[in-house]
Amino acid sequence: MAEASDRPAGADSAGAPGATAAELGDVRDVLPDDLDRGFVGEYKFPDNSRRRISGALLFAAGVWAATAALAADTEAVLLNRGVVAGGVMFALAGLYQFAAGRRFGVNENEALVAAVADVGFTAGHASAQLGWRGWLSRPTWRVLVYSAEDPPERRGLVLVDALNGAVLEKWVEDNPETWIETAPAPDGG
Repeated sequence: MAEASDRPAGADSAGAPGATAAELGDVRDVLPDDLDRGFVGEYKFPDNSRRRISGALLFAAGVWAATAALAADTEAVLLNRGVVAGGVMFALAGLYQFAAGRRFGVNENEALVAAVADVGFTAGHASAQLGWRGWLSRPTWRVLVYSAEDPPERRGLVLVDALNGAVLEKWVEDNPETWIETAPAPDGG
């Protein structure tokens, strides 16, 4: 046990003022390497099929818990009907995760190509985001596309199915945003 005289002046139970997180033993929230886009190079978006791993683990834990509770003595305190119900719920959640964990058929670059082909104008800036639709969490790329003019005159939002590449929905409109021209004027000024 540290005496009061052993602590730096002004220190409290959280540590010395100005101490780094490592010195205090704090744990910081950090993106996993496979999700961090801070590096240069080709990026591969993590596949949706990783959900099957957690689905299999949930299912196995649920079946084990329900089976253990059903096999226990009827007078058991820790293995009772509540554990059976919890095990069944875990198993059902595992089945859902497993069913929803389908492998991508289309990556973000292919979704961008499908969206640009469908909007009806030459694309300039574009970006893709992954979302899920429906009860079975069908993976869907949400692609935002701006026309190639400077500033862009048109924009569109296109939903592309990540399993088969089909365009599900699209919205195209004149760009209502006020932009400044970023390219130099033709006279060089």
